[in-house]
Amino acid sequence: MPNFKNRRLSEDIRREISTLILTEIKDPRVKGGLVSVVRTELSGDNSHCKVYISSLDGMEASKNAVKGLESAGWMIKKSVADRLHLRKCPELKFIADDSIEHSADIERMLESVLPKKESEPREEEEDADE
Repeated sequence: MPNFKNRRLSEDIRREISTLILTEIKDPRVKGGLVSVVRTELSGDNSHCKVYISSLDGMEASKNAVKGLESAGWMIKKSVADRLHLRKCPELKFIADDSIEHSADIERMLESVLPKKESEPREEEEDADE
């Protein structure tokens, strides 16, 4: 069971990899769509970290982003170790995930089922008209 320090380090790694994706990684497979780090799972001994990657463009875009991130894995690992001042950075395993696409599909279904709310005029606007 992970402790507080383990969860905090896992979240720090997620944040740093997200920043690297936005700023430093130039691979078109990663920049192609809206790519995001969904979550990270750090092992109890901090030696391995699973990084779940998702894209709004679908599972294929996520798989392509994973390939791009794996090719830049050494740079990502070095940058994470330098920024977080880690003596030994965990091995990063990138895994494609479709959670963003799935949540977008649910949002579309809800919009089609639920009636749209009409904007009600504010009381202040009614007072101004009188």
